[in-house]
Amino acid sequence: MGKNDELQQLLQSSLDHEEEMMRTYLIAAERVHHNDELKLRLREFAEGNAKRSRQLIDEINRLTD
Repeated sequence: MGKNDELQQLLQSSLDHEEEMMRTYLIAAERVHHNDELKLRLREFAEGNAKRSRQLIDEINRLTD
């Protein structure tokens, strides 16, 4: 396995983790009914994960071009 393949695999693993965390935060936010501030923070966490996911996808695409 070449260095690019290893790096691509690492980035893909990180992407998978970011996407799982995003889903977890969104599910948690939907379950919060008594605390609007917490609900907002959880959604903001998910937005951060979404941004990092997009950045990781860009990096993976650069490696495969």
